[in-house]
Amino acid sequence: MILAPSLHRRLSLPFVRRVRAAALLLLLATAGAAVGAAPTGLGAQAPRRPFGTLREQALRQQQWLDQRLRSVLPALMRKHGVDAWVIPMREYNEDPVFSSLVSPTTFAARRRTIYVFFDACAASGRTDPGDGSCVQRIALGGTSQGGLYEARRATKAVTAAVGGQQAELWGDEQWSVLKQLLEEKNPRVIAIDVSRTFAFTDGLTAGERDGMTEALGPALAARFRPAEALALELIATRVPDEVAFYAKLQELVWELTQRMFSAEVVKPGVSRTSDLVWWWRQQVNDLGLGTWFQPSVSVQRRGATAAQLGEDPVIQRGDVLHCDVGITALGLNTDTQHNGYVLLAGETDAPAGLTAALRATNRLQDIVMEELRAGRTGNEVLAASLQRMRAAGIDGTIYSHPIGKHGHGAGPLVGLWDYQDGVPGRGDARVIANMWYSIELQSTSRVPEWGGQPVRMAQEEDAVIGADGRPTWAIKRQDRLFLIK
Repeated sequence: MILAPSLHRRLSLPFVRRVRAAALLLLLATAGAAVGAAPTGLGAQAPRRPFGTLREQALRQQQWLDQRLRSVLPALMRKHGVDAWVIPMREYNEDPVFSSLVSPTTFAARRRTIYVFFDACAASGRTDPGDGSCVQRIALGGTSQGGLYEARRATKAVTAAVGGQQAELWGDEQWSVLKQLLEEKNPRVIAIDVSRTFAFTDGLTAGERDGMTEALGPALAARFRPAEALALELIATRVPDEVAFYAKLQELVWELTQRMFSAEVVKPGVSRTSDLVWWWRQQVNDLGLGTWFQPSVSVQRRGATAAQLGEDPVIQRGDVLHCDVGITALGLNTDTQHNGYVLLAGETDAPAGLTAALRATNRLQDIVMEELRAGRTGNEVLAASLQRMRAAGIDGTIYSHPIGKHGHGAGPLVGLWDYQDGVPGRGDARVIANMWYSIELQSTSRVPEWGGQPVRMAQEEDAVIGADGRPTWAIKRQDRLFLIK
């Protein structure tokens, strides 16, 4: 509100302030009604929820957890010769395996939580009936996770505000109960999460290890053994319904990348790459989903270097576009790189040289998919793939990685962009059945229509390694550039 100067001089300062405040409140109320209120009437639309409500999503995730604990965990403990696995952690300093062991409604450990898994069948020599009953799941602190764990409580009753419930185990009492439990079970091997190679299997902090070692005593501590492969494979292994869900999630990724690389979003001569980045972030957010990294969009242009284009160029006709994007939903992650081309006036398709460049990357994808199989190390897959790549005359780089519960997931790396001669340690782990892989790589080709200028076609698609140990695309891979008119 603006007052005429003469009137402003005649009014008192407090009155003017009150008028201005009232006007501001009215403006805010009007704006709130316009953008904050729920739509009503014929134009009202329910929010798009591609995977159901949060409650429905949590129910599905709980079913995945139940199946993982009943079928995957017992088999892995037996495979790696572990009859007891102990995982202590404190609130906000959780073990990386934590999210693979708890319900979707559990966001952090309770004070201190100690998960204990004991394979009673292996210890006694009994036959496993296959229903998960052999492995006892015990939580010393924390909850039962929807009935999936036996939650041990303290002997102390609390009669104040909580109505007589038993107190939670706390402090040294937890270590005392753990010692009693292990002495009762008498495991030959006590697996702990310690590793100098994999972050996923190095969740036992120094403080917790010191406290546990002191409390259990030398006889039990002598049975500690790093659970490197056990934790790594538990995190990496996916159950069948997760695969079915992942196909739907990939369909959403494709829908959004194709929309982003279209005339709906890209306005040549106007749109910057950052506009596309934030379009992606907003779309994912509006769907009630998340992402595990800031997406990126880049440009290649005839006659221009990356330095000349700068960090946030305006997109022009004739540009090659590349995106690197991810979505997080129901605790699972995607990682995708797609490519597009902005048509010049009069063009109906991309130049043949750009199509050939994409085809070279497709051939490199085929090679990696053919070499990737259960039982091989990441370094073995890398070496075999690079040998075939060079024999095919492709100038490329391979830097593929597991994906699933984490974007850069648990399991063996197949190269890093700057380690094409193998990745010591992290590349020596073996591919397993029922894990997921992000096939990430690039090839560089000289494009005749661009005067022989090198063009890099980087692609990334997620693949599922089946129970037979062989990979298939989660849904498909890009074999045609997305065209922007």
